Amino acid sequence: MKPITGSWLEFQHHNAAEGTYWNPVCFRFTEEQWRQKVREMSAFGMDHVVLLASALDGKAYFDTSLLPRQEMACGDFLEILLSEMDACGMRLFMSPGYFGDWHFPDQNMRSAKVRRREFAAMEELAARYGAHPSFYGWYFPDETGIAGHFEEEFIDYLNAYCRQVKALNPAYKTLIAPYGTRSAACDGRYAAQLERLEVDYIAYQDEVGVRKTQVEELPGIYERLKAVHDQVGRSQLWADVEAFQFEGEVYHSPLLPAPPQRLRQQLEAVSPYVEKILIYQYQGLLNAPGTSAFCGHPDSEALYRAWEAWREEGAFKK
Repeated sequence: MKPITGSWLEFQHHNAAEGTYWNPVCFRFTEEQWRQKVREMSAFGMDHVVLLASALDGKAYFDTSLLPRQEMACGDFLEILLSEMDACGMRLFMSPGYFGDWHFPDQNMRSAKVRRREFAAMEELAARYGAHPSFYGWYFPDETGIAGHFEEEFIDYLNAYCRQVKALNPAYKTLIAPYGTRSAACDGRYAAQLERLEVDYIAYQDEVGVRKTQVEELPGIYERLKAVHDQVGRSQLWADVEAFQFEGEVYHSPLLPAPPQRLRQQLEAVSPYVEKILIYQYQGLLNAPGTSAFCGHPDSEALYRAWEAWREEGAFKK
């Protein structure tokens, strides 16, 4: 199976109930603890990190006239991440969200006000942090589900943002992580939509953690996706593997680390079909034993030890 080589990361999880076990801890993280978390992810084998948001609930994670700044114990959160990723040889996908209300992605895509604000934020973020070698590209967090096919409105929104990215720097790469993966039609119409999408990487959510898909269904789903992506030859096929389970009701209870055997089955299921495996997410769900930057449920150390055991047995093949 392929190794996990990337993860999402966030200052605060947008859904407070889901982030119960790590949001309060991460809010108090010092600069050194965030740097330690980055080094920990690098030692794990991750070379790509996806920032979920550069703003949340009306406050920005950097100095900007667009929104009030979120006060943080660590100081300049984005500078800390990027400078430590520079040192580790990692790559960051920056986020232009959420400068609208994250609860309403459809409204954000349609709103001219949100778009103007996010385009301005992208210009500011590129100007302030773009000299960092680790500033690799952009991830667009306002996602919509696939209901057989992509919504045309989503394609228009995405391409407008991709063109804004290329205007900032043609070298920047772009990433999306859509849900509704199991329903992707993978037919001629879907192929035609992929032809029109200007995004570089599509990391489809496997939706096992949110209880929409069973592990046994994944090979068939990703085999179909690989066939249509190979046919089109444009956006590279990645996987967004859900390394979590819910403590109780889906979307309304804390996220816990996935059972190790289930996560291994997920990785084995998607590996033959995708170029790269990202997880949602390292932060809060995996912790190196003895880390000074511990955040999340105590079972996160057990999941890390299981992953170490798989590596030691030679289970990972690139």
